[in-house]
Amino acid sequence: MSDEEYSIYDEVEIEDMTYDPALQTYSYPCPCGDKFEIALADLQDGQDIAVCPSCSLMVRVIFEADNLPKAPDAAAPIAVSA
Repeated sequence: MSDEEYSIYDEVEIEDMTYDPALQTYSYPCPCGDKFEIALADLQDGQDIAVCPSCSLMVRVIFEADNLPKAPDAAAPIAVSA
């Protein structure tokens, strides 16, 4: 989507965001007291808008796709010991 379709509050470098490996999401504090959030999978798909679930604010995430963490491969076999 183009910039005209969004009302972007700010631009945030991904290095300034907090990554949660368990949830595979990046977050950043929102002025409303909640957090902007965006999933790793969304970033890997080229999306760059993080939204706050509590208010209407959005931020653009500045990142290099090559520097994102690798998502776990769902098709990879899992070793189980007996």
